[in-house]
This record gives sequence, structure tokens and C-alpha cells, in this order.
Amino acid sequence: MVAAAVVAGPVPWLAAAGAAPAVAGRAVLVTTVDGAVTPVTARHLAGALERAQREAAQLVVVELDTPGGLDSAMRDMVKDILASPVPVAVYVSPAGARAASAGAVITFAGHLAAMAPGTAIGASTPVDLAGGDVSRKVVNDATAFAESIARLRGRNVDFAADAVRDGRSASAAEAVELGVVDLEAPTLAALLQQVDGRTMTVSGDRPVTLVLAGATVVRDEMSLLERVQQALADPNLAYLFLSLGTMALILELASPGVGAGGVVGAVLLLLAMFSLAVLPVNVVGLLLMALAAGLFMVELFVPGVGVAAAGGAVALGLSGLFLVRDVPGFEVSAAVLVPVALLAGAAALVAGRVARTVRGAPAQTGTGLLRGRTVSVSRTEGAGGWAFVEGAWWRLRGAEGATLVTGQAVRVVEVDGLELVVEATGVPTTRGEK
Repeated sequence: MVAAAVVAGPVPWLAAAGAAPAVAGRAVLVTTVDGAVTPVTARHLAGALERAQREAAQLVVVELDTPGGLDSAMRDMVKDILASPVPVAVYVSPAGARAASAGAVITFAGHLAAMAPGTAIGASTPVDLAGGDVSRKVVNDATAFAESIARLRGRNVDFAADAVRDGRSASAAEAVELGVVDLEAPTLAALLQQVDGRTMTVSGDRPVTLVLAGATVVRDEMSLLERVQQALADPNLAYLFLSLGTMALILELASPGVGAGGVVGAVLLLLAMFSLAVLPVNVVGLLLMALAAGLFMVELFVPGVGVAAAGGAVALGLSGLFLVRDVPGFEVSAAVLVPVALLAGAAALVAGRVARTVRGAPAQTGTGLLRGRTVSVSRTEGAGGWAFVEGAWWRLRGAEGATLVTGQAVRVVEVDGLELVVEATGVPTTRGEK
């Protein structure tokens, strides 16, 4: 989608003669990183930077609002920004947005860093599985990386270190005052007006002067597929898909039907696999999920007093706690975890009782349906006879060699191949069953 935005008014600090050459293009490419930092957002940013280079854009603006995300995805984004031959402005916006954790380092990496009023930056301390402090080795590595990026861009190195070590944060005004970011701008148009004429050094130590007066703003948003992928990169959805998919398959195995449960379960598990492919998965969580599935199977096939179902519910709840490493923005919500675990345990308990009842009931299909039926001998043939039962003619044979009589009421005691073994009921009849 293309939207035209004309930056009004001449800018007094336009590049003078002898200054760095201006970019030939007349467009500003704007892309959005909204939500957790994942491999999907990293790929999208890489694509936007490639497009900007291909179309000789003046500037790439990354509108950023993130609580953080995966360290690996963040480092990929930082590398792409540092290697970009087109200047990149990271703009924390709109009002109320934040560049927390990984988002702060991405902001440091921009050739230009800006924030809208009412935004915040910082709080980059790594956390462990339980949300607590990680080892000093991990903290030192994250600190060194943030410091090196801030130093490369001439920004406040002490703030970068404190954001990692102590979780320090700053408002937009404070960040500008401390030299964490370059400027504060209420809107994108205001940002472009303020940076018009600035010279920046891009990859290869090449100076570029921005000439933005009259530049066209081109939006490069995520495609539908990327939006779906980003939405699926949610630990709550992954937990739901994995839990419900497993339960659907277990119920299908316990009471085979038309296969709807199996199909739904397979689809949900495939979606869960995609979600887990882009999430920081912990093997312990997967093992606990497998344990929960095993306990539910025990409850279904060997129902008891509900101990297996209760154990499965506990294991399922614990799997949600351990399934995804506790990276900011990647927690499984208790509002999802607790109800799903309780409902799954209750469903397994009820399904076990139903399965036991069904397994103990008389057969309702096949030849077992004929046992116990009372039929009428339509005609005799020797000691045996024939009867019309369930839309078909069946040969009758008296139990223990008994002779049958036309019109006699007999009860089916056994099905022997294509013959019904019958015994007299003591109730005479003269009408055949049809």
C-alpha cells in the first residue's frame, strides 16, 4: 500500500556543495515491527531492506513496538541493519509503544534512533526459565553486545550496559537527553522533516545525505502469510494446539468413529509444530506433554478412580510452564494454562467412564446384533429351516440338533458362519418375519 506524504517547508541544513552524495531514489520505505521479535519479523525486515536497496530508497523507517523476543532473531535483525547500504531509522511509535529487551538493542543499531512521546526504551536484562536471573556469563555476553552496538552508533554506552545488567528504562524525553536516541518526534512526518538533510554513514563507510523534501512514503507491510505465521508464533496458541490436538487423537483411538477427531487432532498438531519451530522450546515441556498424554491414555483404556486423569492434568499444566523458555513476550498465560489442564483432565475422566460403558455393552453392529433376537421360522428344510432377518435370508439350525417347525418362534443363540443357531422360545407363531 502506498501513501504519499509531502514533507512541508524547506530545511535550512540541506547538503551544501562538496557534501556527501544524496541517494538517487525519492522514496522512504516504512515497515512495522509490532509484537514479539521472532524469526518471522527478522525475515520480514530482511525483505524490506532488500527492497529498499533494490528500489534505491532514500531511507528505511522501522516503526517499532515490541516487548522483546528471541535473542537469535534480534541479532539477525541487528546484523541486517548494520549491513544495510540504505540508512535505517528505528522509530519507537506510536505513543504508548516500547522498545523493551531485544527491541532496545534493535533501536541502538539504527543509523537513526527516534521515539514518539509517551514511549519507553530499555529493560533488556536476560531472564531464565523461571523468569529469574540468568548466569553471569549470559548477562556479560548480552551486555557486551548492547555496548558494542551503542558505541558503534555513538550512543550512550552506559545506558546500554545498565539496560542489560539492571533492567534500566527511559522515557522518550529522558532517552534523548541521555543520548540513547537521536530525537523525539510525534509523527512520522515530523520525523522525516527533522532528519531531512542529515548525513549518515552506512555499510562500507559510505556517507549518505538524506534529501526528503517531497519524498513519497511507501509502506512495506507483512504479507498475509507472514501475519499468519507471526500470529502462530505465540506460546499460548502452541500450548492450545498441542494440548487439544493430543486429546483429539487420544479420543479417536479410544473410540474410533468416522475419523473426524483424528483429522482435527492431526491438523492441530501440525499447527503446533509450526508454532514450536519459531519458539524457544524447552525439551522438558515436551516430555511433560508426552507424560500427560500417556496418563490420559491410561485413564481411557484402564479407567480407575481418576488418579491417572488427575496426574495427566498436573503434567499438562507443568508442560505449559516449561514448554517455552521464559523470554519476555513468550510466556504461556496462566489464564490459558490452568483451564486447559483442568478441562483436559475432566475430559479424560469422563471419556474413560464412557469408554468403559461402551466396551461393556452388547454389540450393536455386525453379527453380534443378531444374538438374542427372536425370529420366526419361515420354512423348514430337513431338521433346519430358513428365516428372513435384517433384510436377508438366514439358514437356521436348531441347537443340540433340535428339529424346527414352520411358524415356530426361536431365539438366536449363536452365529456360525452363514447359519443362525437357534433354540425354541416356547411361543408358537404362524407368521414369518419379513
